Amino acid sequence: MTDTNQRELEAGIQRDLAGRMTYASYLQLDTLLAAQRPVSDPPYHDEMLFIVQHHVAELWLKLMIHELTATIADLDANHADQALKKLARVKRIQDQLFNEWAVLETMTPHEYLKFRDALGPSSGFQSVQYRMVEFTLGNKHRDMLSVFQHDAHAQERLQQALDAPSLYDAALRWLARRGHAIPKAILERDVTQGWKHEPTLLPVFQRIYQAPENFWPEYHLCETLVDVEENFQLWRFRHMKAVERIIGYRKGTGGSSGVGFLKKALDLTFFPELLEVRTEIQPA
Repeated sequence: MTDTNQRELEAGIQRDLAGRMTYASYLQLDTLLAAQRPVSDPPYHDEMLFIVQHHVAELWLKLMIHELTATIADLDANHADQALKKLARVKRIQDQLFNEWAVLETMTPHEYLKFRDALGPSSGFQSVQYRMVEFTLGNKHRDMLSVFQHDAHAQERLQQALDAPSLYDAALRWLARRGHAIPKAILERDVTQGWKHEPTLLPVFQRIYQAPENFWPEYHLCETLVDVEENFQLWRFRHMKAVERIIGYRKGTGGSSGVGFLKKALDLTFFPELLEVRTEIQPA
């Protein structure tokens, strides 16, 4: 029995790393870890939590945009299996975003108010990546572009997301190529417009849901889209509850009504027909 609680370094472990790719250089950790800069003066302890929480969320949003964009490309190429694999990853990313709120909720109202005024008018409402995710899922709102008129690059990115077909558009076009009767007006719609309820889609989805054994790829994709929507709504709800817990019913730093504004977002939907069709399904 040894006296030390240590593990010997194996002979093959790389030690001479001068001028070579390392863990830190590959991940650019000097840049990443230097970005957490509290603005409160003197720096207040809990502001570091607040900054890290939002940095991590933005990284997950970056990956979600990456995966959703590739999912749309897969559907456009009729590679539904690859699209479903990417959406499975999106759902795991959503889990991470949801669970992050539990960490932020360890900060009490007293602790947040110690540095809140130092944030000025900055707000998560101004997250261009969050808006890009919403646009990519179909919840498009052209007026949001004006929020980013101070940042030409961010505005351009959001404009591109506005002009591109959403995930739902791509899914419906894929269904049409599979022989389903998607109305021509939907296939040729102006994709810069936010999605509006389309009752003409209900017979299409009812046909799929009445006989999933005949349309399993379509059924699988539809249910995965429902998963993504539900996860997004749960994230929105957890966000609202975290804000309610920490600031109550104060106005948001960006000028919104705060909790009231976030509650309204719970009524927004991406794929309403996929939920409505459940009322129409008949027993076999």
